[in-house]
Amino acid sequence: MRHGKHGAFLGCTNYPDCDYIKPLHQPSGQIIKALGVPCPECGNELVLRQGRYGMFIGCESYPECHYIAHMDEEQPQKQIACPACSKGNLVERKSRYGKVFHACDSYPKCDFALNTEPVEGECQECGFKLLTNKKHGLVCADRKCQAVQK
Repeated sequence: MRHGKHGAFLGCTNYPDCDYIKPLHQPSGQIIKALGVPCPECGNELVLRQGRYGMFIGCESYPECHYIAHMDEEQPQKQIACPACSKGNLVERKSRYGKVFHACDSYPKCDFALNTEPVEGECQECGFKLLTNKKHGLVCADRKCQAVQK
């Protein structure tokens, strides 16, 4: 038995030739209650868990099965095309600290992101295809322009 940065674990005595390890702690989320619904991937029961980023529904046979369904109900969002690549759409995401931002769903091919709410429209000065809603009105989303729209 050894202790690492993720807690206690059992490791093979033939290390470094064999790098097999087995964690000794409860992995990812405390089980709150069983839901009585079968997992779509493996057929075992789905359970409600409390994880470090909130509640989620996962398979009871984790870590063998990695099925997860998040509790957050996704509301239908208006599809706004990404102005950088024109192939993807802007989607709302959350950083690991809980801050909301909007980014292209073609990431990592396209790394366009905004910290403010995107608004469909065209900049009157530079012709950029996206605006953002700020305190003083609609502003061009292009970092080079930043013109306030009237």
